[in-house]
Amino acid sequence: MKTKELIVYGEELFRGVATLIYKAKSKVAIYLNAETTILYWSIGEFLSLELKQKKLLNYGSQILATVSQELTRRFGKGFTYTALTRMIKVAESFRHENVVTLSQYLSWSHFIELSTINNETKKEFYCLMCINQQWGVRKLRHQINNMLFERTAIAEHQEEEIKITLGNLAENRLLHPDLVFKNTYILDFMNLPQGYSEKELEDELVAHIEQFIMELGTGFAFMERQKKIPVDSIDYRLDLLFYHRKLKRLVAIDLKLGKFEPKHKAQMELYLRWLQKHEMQAGEENPIGLLLCSEGNTEHIELLLLDEKEIKVAQFLTELPSKEWFANKLHRAIEIAELHKSVK
Repeated sequence: MKTKELIVYGEELFRGVATLIYKAKSKVAIYLNAETTILYWSIGEFLSLELKQKKLLNYGSQILATVSQELTRRFGKGFTYTALTRMIKVAESFRHENVVTLSQYLSWSHFIELSTINNETKKEFYCLMCINQQWGVRKLRHQINNMLFERTAIAEHQEEEIKITLGNLAENRLLHPDLVFKNTYILDFMNLPQGYSEKELEDELVAHIEQFIMELGTGFAFMERQKKIPVDSIDYRLDLLFYHRKLKRLVAIDLKLGKFEPKHKAQMELYLRWLQKHEMQAGEENPIGLLLCSEGNTEHIELLLLDEKEIKVAQFLTELPSKEWFANKLHRAIEIAELHKSVK
């Protein structure tokens, strides 16, 4: 072989070996992460059980401080008083079998953040979204602080429905639209004038398209603004057209100042049928519509969209409200949904 060919062949061999090394390192890293997580959980469970069984909970802080000092002296860093209390918290928050499974995907830091959530359904939601969307710890913390679960459309469903949807996601990696779309979007990154128009709102969203996509969520791709929809010699205009990669659906977004009205539903239905006929590609699901309104009117939405699967309605806010505001809105939406289902 010529010298040049030998060099090329050597480079190919190097790349092949390097790939094997990287794969092995990745497997080792995953294994070490899982083993470390299980160890910390086991320590937490042991301490928790011992303190409870010997009725020493009132003296827990003093005992843990002493244990922490001895562990640090003998095994080095990682066993501070705070670290031990977190191990106990995680052990009390997760069962062993769940830790064994989730530790293949989540770090110990993820478990610490997730252990702050008391509601089991909400905790499962964040666990699965972490895995499905590949969130780091900072992203997870941000989503919890911004009450993503309360804002996601799935939160308005009954407990059993939420568990079924989350179970499908865990087993089949199927992403339900109600895990993608929210009931409230926070658009606090814009510089809107007092008494802004729909056009000014659209201009600001396009100008800050990266922030808007981040608020929409993972998987959205911006395609077009003011999409022309010609029907019977009349040119309608769809404000924003997106595509969602995991759902494999076109997403039509229409912006509305004020509350949701019945005519908005009819207009969106027209857009969706046109997109289905003229824009949908092979292998895609039917287009889905999102009506973004500046004001909320939950009961109108529930009555008009009771069995609607392809149209979502959400409120957008230009400032982040309090957590109590989100909680009250969700509580009201659940009450209305349950009332209408019982009547139906």
